[in-house]
Amino acid sequence: MSIPVETVAVPAMVTRLAAGATLVPVWRNGHGGLTFRTDDGRYIRWGPRHLETSFAAEAERIEWAAPFTPVPRVEELGGDETHEWCVTAALPGLSAVDPRWIAEPAVAVRAIGEGLRALHDALPVADCPFDWGVQQRMTDAAARGIRIPDPLRTPPEIDRLVVCHGDACAPNTLIGADGTWSGHVDLGALGVADRWADIAVAAMSTGWNYGPGWENELVEAYGLAPDAARMAYYQDLWNAT
Repeated sequence: MSIPVETVAVPAMVTRLAAGATLVPVWRNGHGGLTFRTDDGRYIRWGPRHLETSFAAEAERIEWAAPFTPVPRVEELGGDETHEWCVTAALPGLSAVDPRWIAEPAVAVRAIGEGLRALHDALPVADCPFDWGVQQRMTDAAARGIRIPDPLRTPPEIDRLVVCHGDACAPNTLIGADGTWSGHVDLGALGVADRWADIAVAAMSTGWNYGPGWENELVEAYGLAPDAARMAYYQDLWNAT
């Protein structure tokens, strides 16, 4: 997953959805999906259908989460036999992996940790209809033909159930001009799970985006002391699934 630096071929559907707006490619994911920013305040996401998450599932989760926390507003949603697309209104701020924030990792890591804690505190667990717990993730992985290693079948005791983001990697936190978090994007896996399922992945992603040495700083910005056992388990589960 990366910010495109080379010329990106714009899919015909993206051109249609842009309706004349200027397009800037801002993200390419591991499934071949693309995200474009328009000059009229929208983001257009386009990509192949896959079994892990879908834009339709994400739109449902966004609608549920929107009353409680800053998330994008879905403006258009669609798909065909092979691909799907989603148009959302832009939120204030830039991705935590925008060059602006890559240049200030201490600010970005703090914002990611504080934003994740705010998300967990804001979303009501008792009212959430979505599950991202270990058993559900293993069931979903099995449906995709993934075999979970035996050591991962016994998770750590739950610390605190929250509504997890489900993909709390650094790019999915937005940071405002003042250096504080301003929203979250890419919510296709949102659901109830132990908070360390998100914290561990967010911490791991700091190494991919800012270099080594930031994991503990993120956990501390969240408001906890690092928990090596839970972090190792949920990072291994993420990598396995």
